[in-house]
Amino acid sequence: MKEYLEPLEQFAIDVIMDRRKGKRATVLRMVLSVLSRLYAVIVSARLSLYRNRILRERNLGCLVVSIGNLTVGGTGKTPVVEKFARALQDGGRKVAILSRGYKSVKIPLWKRLWGKLRGKNQINPPRVVSDGKSLLLDSKTAGDEPYMLAANLRDVVVVVDKDRVKGGRHAIEKFDADTLLLDDGLQYLKLRHRLDIVLIDRYHPFGTEKLLPRGTLREPPKNLKRASYIFITKCNGDPNTKLITRIRKYNLTAEIIECEHRPQYLQHIETRETLPLSHLKGKKIAAISGIAVPESFEYGVEKFGAKIIHRKRFTDHHRYNEQEILSFINESVAAGVDMIVTTEKDSVRFPRLPRMDIEIYFLRVEIGILSGEESFAECVNRICQPRPIVPARRFF
Repeated sequence: MKEYLEPLEQFAIDVIMDRRKGKRATVLRMVLSVLSRLYAVIVSARLSLYRNRILRERNLGCLVVSIGNLTVGGTGKTPVVEKFARALQDGGRKVAILSRGYKSVKIPLWKRLWGKLRGKNQINPPRVVSDGKSLLLDSKTAGDEPYMLAANLRDVVVVVDKDRVKGGRHAIEKFDADTLLLDDGLQYLKLRHRLDIVLIDRYHPFGTEKLLPRGTLREPPKNLKRASYIFITKCNGDPNTKLITRIRKYNLTAEIIECEHRPQYLQHIETRETLPLSHLKGKKIAAISGIAVPESFEYGVEKFGAKIIHRKRFTDHHRYNEQEILSFINESVAAGVDMIVTTEKDSVRFPRLPRMDIEIYFLRVEIGILSGEESFAECVNRICQPRPIVPARRFF
């Protein structure tokens, strides 16, 4: 089924990004434009229902911090979630990350029923990726991003459930969590957020400027006014004056923090051996990825002196099979490359390989703050040492 769905998904992405021409693409764009107008009405109505308290947010009696964005994918959210989790843990908070586990595979029904028969309270309980001590699920069941967070944050609980109220309650009751990090939570209004941290990609701040499904915006840019803090990601040291001016049109008060994705080292996907980034200089590289913005990953490899002579790009969150990787290895060997490099997120979706004719490494990336370090510290302190809560209405 995957071999039929992914080409369709890629075709739809190409249409949305205006990379496809022809009659079929034009007709599809017209249909998507109509659906976008309907989607805009639904988004506005939903926000209005929560604003007027016709729909009620749930309060779990626990501090909830949302980290999300206005667009679909590509802002580099996972390293930011990791940075916050580390900082809050260091600040004395008992942190649990709540994720919906996008494109994760459900635990089979028979296992869920067996758990019910053994006395579990729910047929479909939240999936605990990490209990703060060890990894409990693989990337297929957990989802690649929750698995990656759990692997890198061994002291942090990671829970996956589409119903993040249920997931949050589970984290509080079973693991005594006092701070919930809501991964990709800006649009999740069912659970009350104390803070909304919104990420904006420096290069594609508002995606295609069109709403889903015609574009990549989940909400209109004006809804940026809900943000408490705004992270401009993937900065390169150049000024972001025009982007900040536009941000201020929608939000006059949020603290703005400029950050970059800093490659740290190369790590072997099997042996976990690490190599310094200087090892890339002068090397011929084959790059393989299945992420929203592969260009940023490839640029990160090339800026350290490597030359990419063979590359393969799959759709975002693509789950690789053995034959795909072996075929890519064969192509890379034929091209005469020195090594294969992928992303950390892709590496957790690789199958176990029967052979490795060429070494495969992933690029380990962390967040570095270029400006707004004091604002970040203030944000962490605000969470770790909160003032007494004064009841107030939320405004959207």
